[in-house]
Amino acid sequence: MPVYDITYLFYRKGKKAYLSCVKDSTTREILAYHVSSSLQMDIVYQTLDNLKERLGEVIHPEALLHSDQGIHYTHPEFQKRVREMGIRQSMSRRGNCLDNAPMESFFGHMKDELDYKDCQTFESLELNIKDYMEEYNYNRYQWTLKKMAPIEYRNHLLSA
Repeated sequence: MPVYDITYLFYRKGKKAYLSCVKDSTTREILAYHVSSSLQMDIVYQTLDNLKERLGEVIHPEALLHSDQGIHYTHPEFQKRVREMGIRQSMSRRGNCLDNAPMESFFGHMKDELDYKDCQTFESLELNIKDYMEEYNYNRYQWTLKKMAPIEYRNHLLSA
């Protein structure tokens, strides 16, 4: 089940950016993301567009997209777009951050490992995040994935 969340990133002495991200909780692959300088609704719409582009027409009829109950995910237009993609929406119980723990864990590790605070421009921050996502998906070996990287593990599951 894909999980969805947004985190903030402070860079260049107080500048703030936001990262919207969808992660597959089975393979741990980052399926889609979008970096923005604003928390306007467009951040989640662009992430959904990226997810749709990534998945193409191959969306399982029982697909779920899980998130917290934040304002972006409870917005009627967001919910409409998710439905139009053929995906059902699932949301965490009110006040229970543990439901979205896989995404929070990813963000925590990413912030520890990614050298983003010294980025001088928004564009350099975007590039650092892009490089990190590729490195994570293709080369980040994980114990719980039989010591495989997320994309390697997905391919392993598909070939079984």
